[in-house]
Amino acid sequence: MGMSEFYPGGTLADSRATIRKALDSGVTMFDTADMYGPFTNERLLGRALRPHRSRVLIATKFGYVRHADGTRLGLNGHPYYVAEACDASLRRLGTDYIDLYYLHRVDRNVPVEDSIGAMAKLVRAGKVRFLGISEASPDTVRRAHAVSPLSAVQTEYSLLSRDPEFGLFDTLSGLKIGFVGYAPLGRGLLTGRYRDREDLPADDYRRATPRFSPENLPHNVELLERLATLAAMRSTSPAQLALAWVRQRLDGFGVTLVGTKRLATLEEDLRSLSVQLSPDELTELDRIFPRGVARGERYPDMSRVERW
Repeated sequence: MGMSEFYPGGTLADSRATIRKALDSGVTMFDTADMYGPFTNERLLGRALRPHRSRVLIATKFGYVRHADGTRLGLNGHPYYVAEACDASLRRLGTDYIDLYYLHRVDRNVPVEDSIGAMAKLVRAGKVRFLGISEASPDTVRRAHAVSPLSAVQTEYSLLSRDPEFGLFDTLSGLKIGFVGYAPLGRGLLTGRYRDREDLPADDYRRATPRFSPENLPHNVELLERLATLAAMRSTSPAQLALAWVRQRLDGFGVTLVGTKRLATLEEDLRSLSVQLSPDELTELDRIFPRGVARGERYPDMSRVERW
């Protein structure tokens, strides 16, 4: 996402080098959405992955409707739009199938059964291999899964965003659905690089998010001091420690989406794979970062994120 929108900085050359390094390092799952850019991120990823298509999994999403100029037109989960959006993504990605296709957000004007039913037709047509849904409540997940089996549910998950542990994980475990956690570093907060709003570029999306607001950021940065202390004791970075926590919490159950547009950051993130936390360290991080410890909502508008 950040390679095309929301987080300024970085170049097309940076993005291509980062994707190449990810491939060379054994990364096999790449996640995008039609609305990133809008539309440009699918094209970027499709071109980069085309020579490697048989050995990678491409996940993309639909539901947010935007003009090419970026204008937002709301959500659309109507069956007619499902097929239309999928065909457009296939063209941009330059592939004849999508490995994992998500309903990006639930359209409350359309029964989720209708949206998933239309997505199931894409599976039968061979355009999509597996289905997913993003930011949905346990009840919605159950309703969707009853129409056509879901393979993945994607929701934000990090030391600062632990809501999925309280109801969603049990639901997914019972239904044998995998979990995909995005923003494992809290949109950069858990890296320790952003201690003041002035650390963010003027046009950075995060300036509009509540957790980076002048009222909330000082409290959230204070939490990071404790993470940094633990990381220093392990001779690792706060980001690597935070990623190791997510990886171990999801072990055997889910995967982590780590977003970056720069080679150096990718290399740092990959080194987190060698960090193994002890039971005591996991418990200590749980104590420091209980549910709800972060101040501020995850998005400026939470109306499109289902709560439970």
